[in-house]
Amino acid sequence: MLVGTIIYALINSAILALMAIGFNLTFGISGVANFAYGAFYVMAAYGMWLIRNHTALPYPLAVAVMVAVNVVLGALMYRFVLLRLRGQALSEVIATFGIGLAILELFRYYGFVGFEYTLPVFSDRSFVVVGTYVDAQRLFILGFAVVLVACLWSFTHFTSTGLAFRGIAQDERTALTFGIDADRVAALSVAFGAGLAALAATFIIPLGSISPEEGYDVLIKALAVCIIGGLGSSGGVIVAAVIIGFAERFTDSYIGSHWTMLVSLLAILAVLVVKPSGLFGKQKELEERI
Repeated sequence: MLVGTIIYALINSAILALMAIGFNLTFGISGVANFAYGAFYVMAAYGMWLIRNHTALPYPLAVAVMVAVNVVLGALMYRFVLLRLRGQALSEVIATFGIGLAILELFRYYGFVGFEYTLPVFSDRSFVVVGTYVDAQRLFILGFAVVLVACLWSFTHFTSTGLAFRGIAQDERTALTFGIDADRVAALSVAFGAGLAALAATFIIPLGSISPEEGYDVLIKALAVCIIGGLGSSGGVIVAAVIIGFAERFTDSYIGSHWTMLVSLLAILAVLVVKPSGLFGKQKELEERI
């Protein structure tokens, strides 16, 4: 039982990392807390479902279309909404949360609820891993999470756009003196974050079904991971995803599923009490701000 719990804890950690990495990327580069992130996640899933069930397009192309749509909509949201609010953190939160709320409630209004709204698994096979049965979809999630983290690291270290991302994230004023367009980079970061939300939905949604409530759950989990790891810290997101992922699975296995959310909240509270900026956060601590 212990080995099985560890395996599923690793998979749960990968799921949490996929949910949070797009939100963290956007905040780390642009400083924008995109509270419409969960809505982008759900919107991409519904879009894939509609394309798959009402057009002749193959499913992989439907995924590509919705990733592209999310990227474009993320960039448009920045251009026409967030650009006007740049530097006003509370206004950015209210605006993005309002946009996300409108998207999710529109799906609910038009009746997109029910177990029939789901995405297909990549494979319906199961494998025995160290004596534990694991379905192929969860193994795909684990593998994709590892590949995505490696690709993002390579992108931010070996491409001009990625280096611009890092420059703005580390010191915006200095980056501006080198000719880096901060608004363009910020727009790209919001767009990339929305695209990553669509990719996360592609892998995670097949484990359940699509619903507007899923958008709120994804946003809360992404916030929890980022808060514990430290907003803007990529390494912190991975560590926090592992901490919460293991805490949830061990609680579920040895204490009870109804305690799972409580343990996660206690983990957040403990980290905030000890280190308000998160485990790897670079923001000022409370006593420094005062």
